[in-house]
Amino acid sequence: MSEPFRSGFVSIIGRPNVGKSTLMNRIIGEKIAITSSKPQTTRGRIQTVYHEDRGQIIFLDTPGIHKSKNKLGDYMVEKAEESIGDADLVLWLVEPTDYIGRGEQHIAEILQKYDGPTILVMNKVDKVRKDELLTFIDAYKDIMDFTAIVPLSARTGENVDDLIDTMFTQLPEGPMYYDEDTLTDQPVRDIVAEIVREKALRLLQDEIPHGIAVVTESMKRRGDRDLYDIEATIVCEKDSHKGIVIGKKGAMLKSIGTKARPDIEKLVDAKVNLKLWVKVRKDWRDDKTQLNSFGFN
Repeated sequence: MSEPFRSGFVSIIGRPNVGKSTLMNRIIGEKIAITSSKPQTTRGRIQTVYHEDRGQIIFLDTPGIHKSKNKLGDYMVEKAEESIGDADLVLWLVEPTDYIGRGEQHIAEILQKYDGPTILVMNKVDKVRKDELLTFIDAYKDIMDFTAIVPLSARTGENVDDLIDTMFTQLPEGPMYYDEDTLTDQPVRDIVAEIVREKALRLLQDEIPHGIAVVTESMKRRGDRDLYDIEATIVCEKDSHKGIVIGKKGAMLKSIGTKARPDIEKLVDAKVNLKLWVKVRKDWRDDKTQLNSFGFN
């Protein structure tokens, strides 16, 4: 008798910068969610799909749960907490440490209201000694009743297959929600914008990145050729930031485009002519109308 087909929605939660997007990209095998060393990189709830013979896992990669400082922050935290209620299974990502701070305690309080299975995923184990790992796991054991605890490295792929096996033991029997060719419900234009934002996050100074958004203004295939003409606008909050984003003689803007183009070409499987512009929208992160126009609604 064959094993039943299992499917369900899995919410990946955790504090900013614990590796949620890196883990999702590792499992899916495609670059869907952007990553950087800066916290709060993911801003929306990104839905991606993992397929195999055993079933289908739909991942909800969410913004990091943090103390909000503006309306954009409110939106991000709301989306993260909302995804828990929609999930058949929750993955709580933490870093390997025996210090459980207020941020983790807050997430534990949120999870107490969730009555489904929760797997504690201790990420970045490639950065600690194996003899330290048990101590770190013990520190989390008593916080709540976890269905399982899986230590892994999303960066290297260590133990990621073990996590996939564990998830399938917890998901219910269910239908195929998406066809086998679907990797994400994100429009290509949105992923293009996120790729540009990722490169900007990595290249710009620390005080600028969270004050920027990226909008894909146009994306057109040039006739029958394998070539797309894409125009995108980087939006920043201050005139002084605009100069930094553009850089001396346009050098920074050129660097952002140069680094973004290969990822976009891989995404659309064609050559790309990418043009970037920079506009100022003062205090857009606290302006509900502008947040809505950028898709944060």
